Amino acid sequence: MVAIMHRPRVAIVVSHPIQYYVPLYRRLAARDDLEPKVFFTWHAGQSPQHDPGFARDVAWDIPLTDEYEYELVPNVARRAGSDHFLGLRNPQLCTRVLEWKPDAVHITGYAYASHLHGMWKFHRAGIPILFRGDSHLLDQPMDWRWQLKKTLLQCVYGWTAACLYVGQNNYEYYVRIGVPKHKLFYCPHSIEVGRFAEPHQELEAQAKQWRRELGIPDSARVIVYAGKFEARKQPIQLMSATRTMSDNNVMLVMIGNGPLEEEIFTIARQNPSRFRVLPFQNQTRMPVAYRLGDIVTLPSAYGETWGLGMNEAIACGRRVLVSDKVGGAPDVVTSPADGAIFASGDWSDFRTKLTTLLESRADRDHLAQRAGEFDLANTERALCAALQKILPQ
Repeated sequence: MVAIMHRPRVAIVVSHPIQYYVPLYRRLAARDDLEPKVFFTWHAGQSPQHDPGFARDVAWDIPLTDEYEYELVPNVARRAGSDHFLGLRNPQLCTRVLEWKPDAVHITGYAYASHLHGMWKFHRAGIPILFRGDSHLLDQPMDWRWQLKKTLLQCVYGWTAACLYVGQNNYEYYVRIGVPKHKLFYCPHSIEVGRFAEPHQELEAQAKQWRRELGIPDSARVIVYAGKFEARKQPIQLMSATRTMSDNNVMLVMIGNGPLEEEIFTIARQNPSRFRVLPFQNQTRMPVAYRLGDIVTLPSAYGETWGLGMNEAIACGRRVLVSDKVGGAPDVVTSPADGAIFASGDWSDFRTKLTTLLESRADRDHLAQRAGEFDLANTERALCAALQKILPQ
């Protein structure tokens, strides 16, 4: 008689279908040694949701809920959303998850009422918790508020069996809080590298045609900014730094929407030889959008926990120029062949490093290798290794 092996059940608690995480859920669902189920605490992506950073409703144009099992837990929050603590209030969450009888629970983010309560409840039930977040200390003043937060988080992370860190800054955050190193497991952020990398020549041709339609000269050296037009991303300062470049062939393509877009459009109209402004581009268009430029920049001043746009740009064969306040910068930009990191707020440093990057050509083979280090397979492998460590044998 052949014994039937038990497939560990892993409940995944997350606010909504996030385009970077959904492909991982599919990969986990396709395995024959795991049984995952996702519990959404905000929405399941069926309709556009308002994004304050873009100042518009957003719905991704790629499939978000196919090929894996999921359940939408009713949210009773007065103002539902993942931008504030009381935006996720799901009285049925713990009951529904526990009724499914998971062997482990994977939770993304603690700063929501339901997630925090769930962590405590699952810990009390003796279910191992894998916590996933990407916080860092780059924006954290080391004052009394930090000491209070640290004390509270020591309690919260004490409920976990494992904390999955995504990179150097996230690792240092956990260590500074006092999470024991044996509970820390590397589990990198990842993207669908293939979706951005291929078909390379076809995507390059589309970008070249788009540049012509935008009236960008062939001789122009183009920087691309793709993101929210909001203060923490510093789009206005970026435009000012570009406008004062001594090289008149340098142009900046701004892609996005947000609270600052009226000011951005005004600056662009006053400097038509320097700027092009495009509206928000959805997921299927981004592999072409990044290729409009020679360099992709992310100049955030604060609040940038990782910056997955860096990974997407590198997968498209583009080097990046990012500020030192971008959480994933030291992991992604490790040599001049990847790009450069400038001191946030130091726009002279930005211009100097941009000039240096534009003087050399990108090494596509190198960038393809670097992009592969943040592909989904690596995250899947790391997550499963952590599960093996914490699950009862």
